[in-house]
Amino acid sequence: MAKYVYQIRSRNGVVVDNLQIYGRDEAEARQKLQKMYMHCEILDCRVVSAVKAATSNYEDILDLIVKST
Repeated sequence: MAKYVYQIRSRNGVVVDNLQIYGRDEAEARQKLQKMYMHCEILDCRVVSAVKAATSNYEDILDLIVKST
């Protein structure tokens, strides 16, 4: 999952900054945004960070070891 930060103009003309929405991709985040703010105009979108799962499995740990050597 990644965090997308939006700047939008609501349907009544108010500019809203720093709307942070998580999504697997930009399309999913945009869909969530448009459900919350119907008929808004998206002024800017940027990706802030990708979130990694808190759990690790054996293969993930081995990949880390191999990459560091």
